[in-house]
Amino acid sequence: MASIFTKIINGEIPAYKVAENDHFIAFLDIAPNAAGHTLCVPKQEINKIFDMSPEHYAQLMEFSYGVAKALEKTVPCERIGMSVIGLEVPHVHVHLIPINEMRDMTFAHKVSLTSEQMQQLAADIAANL
Repeated sequence: MASIFTKIINGEIPAYKVAENDHFIAFLDIAPNAAGHTLCVPKQEINKIFDMSPEHYAQLMEFSYGVAKALEKTVPCERIGMSVIGLEVPHVHVHLIPINEMRDMTFAHKVSLTSEQMQQLAADIAANL
């Protein structure tokens, strides 16, 4: 069964897309720790990050780097935190989270944004790529 991320990649489920190329996609997390919380996902459905080839892993990190730099230009924050957990969705994904304090990375702290705020944020981040 396809993961929710594969369904987003295939256009079956809508997402607030930030960036995309032939191999990766970045979109806003719908349950964000902070405004701008973005997921960078390989289009190939792979369960665990260290099951990726070293080359594919490096490409994911390079793609994530570009998205993180755009986030930094868009969302006021102390820094961009990065996490790879992968338990909630069995499809590799890198969390990029604008953070100002450690609790922003706990995944227990969530913020609520309207659809309009999410659309504008996605457009603003994409404009800074």
